[in-house]
Amino acid sequence: IEDQGRAYYTDDWIWDTYLAHHPLRILLNSEQEEDILHSFMLMSEQMENPWWPNFPEITGDGRRMNSNHGVACVLDAHRKGLKNFDVEKAYEYCKAAITEKTLAPWSGKPAGELDRFYKEHGFIPALYEGEKETVPEVHSFEGRQTVAVTLGTAYDEWCLSQIAEELGKTGEAEYFKKRSFNYRNLFNEETKFFHPKDKNGKFIEPFDYRFSGGMGARAYYDENNGWTYRWGVQHNIPDLIDLMGGNEEFAKNLDATFTEPLGRSKYAFYAQLPDQTGNVGQFTMGNEPSLHIPYLYNYAGYPWKTQKRIRKLLHDWFRNDLMGIPGDEDGGGLSSFVVFSSMGFYPVTPGLPEYSIGSPVFEHVSVSLSNGNTFEIVAKNVSSTNKYIQSATLNGKKLNTHRISHEDVANGGKLVLEMGAKANKSWGLE
Repeated sequence: IEDQGRAYYTDDWIWDTYLAHHPLRILLNSEQEEDILHSFMLMSEQMENPWWPNFPEITGDGRRMNSNHGVACVLDAHRKGLKNFDVEKAYEYCKAAITEKTLAPWSGKPAGELDRFYKEHGFIPALYEGEKETVPEVHSFEGRQTVAVTLGTAYDEWCLSQIAEELGKTGEAEYFKKRSFNYRNLFNEETKFFHPKDKNGKFIEPFDYRFSGGMGARAYYDENNGWTYRWGVQHNIPDLIDLMGGNEEFAKNLDATFTEPLGRSKYAFYAQLPDQTGNVGQFTMGNEPSLHIPYLYNYAGYPWKTQKRIRKLLHDWFRNDLMGIPGDEDGGGLSSFVVFSSMGFYPVTPGLPEYSIGSPVFEHVSVSLSNGNTFEIVAKNVSSTNKYIQSATLNGKKLNTHRISHEDVANGGKLVLEMGAKANKSWGLE
């Protein structure tokens, strides 16, 4: 396939970069983002099977990690007005990657036994400790990652449903939307965690949400433990809040994430979970599945807690010294979180054209957008102490919600935040 003179991109760690790096590029260099998505479409056509890549490399798709969040990049770009790529072809290749390729992590094989089970029952079945693996698609080290794959695929199917709806494919939109609720199948009502089940639908017991799952918790999760994956439903946060019992319980569970002890010495903890770094309790600042977690307070009626957490995390884990990066940079994954959060807003759900407000670090930020417009964020009286939003205006109009739309940003304008040292617990609740 000839590139016809158009830039062709590879080497993208989508499992890490779909969260913040791709959304940031949409704002700053949308033409390049279009070229990247076009490149992934060509890569899909160049491969033996026309499956959208989830870890594109110079030799083709590496099929690394789990799920295929490349579909989120397609949806996010399309909804934010990027047009210079074939979204219909992209949709078909993304759909094929999620429904024709096996969901088993780190595998490029066609769908098999686990995929048939998932299609029928809505979750990936787990093995008990010591139970022998018999499914040929499962990687000998990476394992099934049953909760991570179930939650990640539910999100991917939500993305498919949204693209299908945009393209007028009503039947497919309804089919994938229904499947986007599959995370519910692994929710443990008693513990309020996502908990692996065996093939008979029984929760794996005994179970420790910190350490069950072996190296990197990969039997059930991936690189991070059950405390991280407790929050892996960014496509339906209101439903997750309801599952946990409402706003207050949801916020209490978030608090517990930041205060729950490691449970072992640091040496022993990182010996099993070497990628779950930058810890504040069980929260990990050093791995991408956690990046949206501190922003979740916004959705439960506690924006001031998001403001407090974000500023603390930026200060402690992204310093200008040897400890300035708390984990693997992952191709721009962590630094893009820092850029967004330092400006004062973040794309919690790639695929939804909106951002959630945090706590800006700078007095004035001017963002030169790729469409030629400029978006400004002014934080009056901001300092290390004055981290709480007292009031806000967007283009001169009062703003009392933590959400701003992509359209508001892309059209240019000014977000003005009055900052103070004491939390205003009534701001951002609308």
